[in-house]
Amino acid sequence: MENLILVNTNDNEIGTEEKLKCHMDKGKLHRSLSIFVFNKKGELLLQRRSKEKRLWPLYWSNTCCTHPRNGEMVEKAAHRRLEEEMGFDCDLKEIFAFEYHAVYENVGSENEIDRVFLGQHDGRVFPNPKEVAEWKFVDIKKLKSDVKKNPQNYTPWFKIALDGVIKNYLGLSQP
Repeated sequence: MENLILVNTNDNEIGTEEKLKCHMDKGKLHRSLSIFVFNKKGELLLQRRSKEKRLWPLYWSNTCCTHPRNGEMVEKAAHRRLEEEMGFDCDLKEIFAFEYHAVYENVGSENEIDRVFLGQHDGRVFPNPKEVAEWKFVDIKKLKSDVKKNPQNYTPWFKIALDGVIKNYLGLSQP
């Protein structure tokens, strides 16, 4: 049983709670992280979440995401999860954080302060099939267009974080 780190709106730890309970109903505010890995061509590594995921199964999302474990530094959690989920590790830089709440059907919700990390990787990818249904590198302008046309295909945190990554860290103008 995995416990998540509960936080207040200032991202100060206020306790821990079982993962399932954190994602029930409206959800309890907890700490998370999202990783965006690009290759040298500037393409983003996307993953389609496994059908085994309780929340947003088979939706496209960022390279990977997770929750830090109790007592685990956020950056260490990012490296751990990148290796566990996508089968590689790379240098990562934390670039911003945001708070969001999103409900998935009648199953549960995410209520998180999400820290966003950027990295670069041009080597092989070995995704964990229990976590990842498929993956691909995508041109960021084509991705931006598809997210606009088909927002229902992408996780809510990904759409929020992608806007911040594009606007503030890739230097692309918003339409």
